[in-house]
Amino acid sequence: MVAAGCARPLGGDASGLYHDAVSFYDEVLRELMVALGAALFLGNLVALARRPADRRRAGAARARVTRPGSPVQSQAHPARVRRDELTQAPPGRTVLYLLIGLVIMIWGIATLVSG
Repeated sequence: MVAAGCARPLGGDASGLYHDAVSFYDEVLRELMVALGAALFLGNLVALARRPADRRRAGAARARVTRPGSPVQSQAHPARVRRDELTQAPPGRTVLYLLIGLVIMIWGIATLVSG
């Protein structure tokens, strides 16, 4: 019988000691790092793959707003585009984040396998 939080079985028998390197929190942290790296890698891979579709969609929206007589077009600010809205994922930043995610994911997998 093992008490919660104890590193050895009750009764003082030293033959049943657990491996010192195994810790629940260390294992969870390693798994979270793999998940974080994989999410960063896959998210930016999808953003890179969607760039052509995003370019077409942004061009269609811009043409719709700038068309004369458009109900979407504001009379005070014709062809106004929001500054905080990206029409496409920037390729340099996307590739950089993709590589960072790949490195974090591989590093996390290596620590899971070795630890």
